[in-house]
Amino acid sequence: MKVLFVSDKVVEHIYSPSIASRYADVSLVVGCGDLPYYYLEYIQSILNVSLIYVHGNHDPEREFLSDGSSVTGPLGGVNLHGQTYRTNSNLLLAGLEGSIRYRDGKFQYSQQEMWSNVFFHIVPKLLINKLRYGRHVDVFVAHSPPFGIHNGDDRIHVGFHAFLWLMRVFKPRYFVHGHRHIYNPAEITETHYYDTRVLNIYPYKVLNIEVPE
Repeated sequence: MKVLFVSDKVVEHIYSPSIASRYADVSLVVGCGDLPYYYLEYIQSILNVSLIYVHGNHDPEREFLSDGSSVTGPLGGVNLHGQTYRTNSNLLLAGLEGSIRYRDGKFQYSQQEMWSNVFFHIVPKLLINKLRYGRHVDVFVAHSPPFGIHNGDDRIHVGFHAFLWLMRVFKPRYFVHGHRHIYNPAEITETHYYDTRVLNIYPYKVLNIEVPE
């Protein structure tokens, strides 16, 4: 199953009619935050596939439309924050939004607040997945990286400790995130942590994910 992940930057060739031919074999689009809602809607409508997403720390609480109305996320998309999602092909995803708290903002969390998100919103759903499908999760989607993996030296780009615990215990095959903009091609964007492949997908990446039967 081919999945297109996007994050943090509008990519010219994706936000164009050529997306239809370039990504014709993509079955799912996943937004990892800090993208205009119209961009995500465009990708979904042209590819005619499901869209799931989490918010990034720069996402607006509302994006205003030309008619004066507003939306809190891309129309037609599924907000994965604190939720799990099972595709028709049996891929299991879960997600958490936001970055470390560095100022007032809706999509920002302290380390303790993210621990609460994990324990009270994600863990119960992953345990249900294990009972229903025999595994907890295949792909975990976040905006921010785990602590110490792909995060930055500044306080805005510190990762979350809770994500390390989550990977050790629930063993997703993939942990995908954005948040860190990559300008140096030598910078590490893929790391293996226990049983999980951690990927910074900025600004986009296509993964061919094998779906369990």
